[in-house]
Amino acid sequence: MDVFDILDRLVAFPSVAGKPNGDIASWIEAYLAEHGTRVTVVPGPEGDRFNLFATVGSADMPGYILSGHMDVVPAGEPQWSSAPFTLRREGERLYGRGTTDMKGFLAAVLAAVPALAKLRLFRPIHLAFSYDEEVGCRGVPHLIARLPELCAKPLGVIVGEPSGMRAVRGHKGKAAGRVTIEGRSGHSSRPDLGLNAIHAISEALSAAVSEAERLTHGPFNSAFEPAYSSLQAGVIAGGQSVNIIPDSCTLDLEARAIPGVDPASLLAPVKARAEALAAEGFLVEWTAMSAYPALSLPRDAALAALLRELTGEAPLAAVSYGTEAGLYQAAGFDAIICGPGNIDRAHKPDEYILASELIACQRMIEALGARCVA
Repeated sequence: MDVFDILDRLVAFPSVAGKPNGDIASWIEAYLAEHGTRVTVVPGPEGDRFNLFATVGSADMPGYILSGHMDVVPAGEPQWSSAPFTLRREGERLYGRGTTDMKGFLAAVLAAVPALAKLRLFRPIHLAFSYDEEVGCRGVPHLIARLPELCAKPLGVIVGEPSGMRAVRGHKGKAAGRVTIEGRSGHSSRPDLGLNAIHAISEALSAAVSEAERLTHGPFNSAFEPAYSSLQAGVIAGGQSVNIIPDSCTLDLEARAIPGVDPASLLAPVKARAEALAAEGFLVEWTAMSAYPALSLPRDAALAALLRELTGEAPLAAVSYGTEAGLYQAAGFDAIICGPGNIDRAHKPDEYILASELIACQRMIEALGARCVA
């Protein structure tokens, strides 16, 4: 199978984040087994979702990890020109959900495996494929926790998120949380007898707006756009009818933090203001929805130099989107981003990747293998 055949098979699996992923994980496991690659299935606590870890070469020697996620965002938008889970090719463009984010990278990695398997690798190349990245990097922590027993400490991790095959050394961290306010319902003509949850949650919303404004004043990191950390309220939901006092309301927020700033700490003022509403008779619940740390690989890191040699271009300092790379770095492993496709094509109808991008990625992986030969 070539890279296009593999991508066709991968796109056909509707592996939407937050759903069982046994089908795609089993297919990849079987494909790797056909090529004599050792595979370890690392299940998550959900019981129906799985990470995969595979090694080409000796796991006892330090090597490199190629990291990607098997899940995709939903594809319910009506603007799709064709079935989103059926690969469609028009010239250089291959359309389908996940082609860019990030089954294109997975396909390039898998297509390179037969060539890698023929090499006498002194330094192994590992494949780390995760689940539920798109809903807050929920799967990969279970895989990272197992790495000490699965392989020698890696020399570096290449996370294949779409970057136009230009390596990237940094990204912001992220934390998301949900405030749930429970009040007391009643007829709108007697607000004195109820507890309006929407009115109450406006206090938390006001705190979020104030905090978002404060963050625009720094600290700053010029590698990012914007150069400061940020906070926003993304979803608010509550109420049934205009003449009913709303007894429940939720507010979802996210913070994105420059390196050196804990993203969860940015949500703390909102959390504190919400929890203070308990003194007014409301039931308040704070739910941490997701979190991952920032990535900041030094310019002079050996991994950055390696990717410069493999791609022919100096790594970029940073991108605005987040990845699992920050989690690998937090666990003590150098990590960098480099993958095919453009992030601007992701998470929208008619997502696509270029055939030339897939070939370039496969060649980079095979070039990495050539550098790992004894």
